[in-house]
Amino acid sequence: MWYAIISEDVENSLDLRIRSRAAHLARLKTLADEGRVLIAGPHPASDRDDAGPEGFTGSLVVVDFPSLEEAQAWADVDPYTAAGVYAKVTVKPFKLVLP
Repeated sequence: MWYAIISEDVENSLDLRIRSRAAHLARLKTLADEGRVLIAGPHPASDRDDAGPEGFTGSLVVVDFPSLEEAQAWADVDPYTAAGVYAKVTVKPFKLVLP
């Protein structure tokens, strides 16, 4: 089943994100290579193409896991969580309707 992992950043998270980005993306790439990522990306703090110095306010990842517990366990050990980027992470089932 698909699970939405909705993360909210702490204030001024950009430097923390930059330092742990490679490890964060490597974990996502592993799932993507297995065909288990529907979408993934950050929420920029502004509506420009380049997030700029404002950075990001959080992230959304929709991934396939056998259970909510496994999705939560995966989210709990994200490098952004360990680095203190995220203030809050919510994991919940996601039902794809469109496209």
